[in-house]
Amino acid sequence: MSEQDDKSPDNDVQLASKIKDSARQIWLAGLGAYTKAEEDAGRFFERLVHEGEELESKTRGVVGKHVKSVEDRVEDVRERATGTWDKLETLFDQRVSGALRRLGIPRREDIESLEARVKTLENEVSTLKRTRASTPAPRKKSP
Repeated sequence: MSEQDDKSPDNDVQLASKIKDSARQIWLAGLGAYTKAEEDAGRFFERLVHEGEELESKTRGVVGKHVKSVEDRVEDVRERATGTWDKLETLFDQRVSGALRRLGIPRREDIESLEARVKTLENEVSTLKRTRASTPAPRKKSP
């Protein structure tokens, strides 16, 4: 194939479509992982509650200790689940950022930085134009 074929608009459209499909798959994988984490945490929590109810009905005198123990375990599981979700979210962000960087798509910070630089340059050009307009042109000597 020639270089013209590689740079044809069809290839650009195909690349854009592939990028869109990849980003969608990554997004869906993240949503699936989030849902799975929520389901697992919910079932574990429900199981702990059930165990707590059984213990309470068997022994009223020891319930205080067991309830505290179950609450601590539930809190620990919640903290771990939250930490796991945070890690998953961070990993997802890193993977998406890496994929976009490999594809040559600039990050928001890069674009904002360039916008700031352009604005600075526009201000400097405006200042130079005003300075030139206010400075009289040098007079030519007559022969």
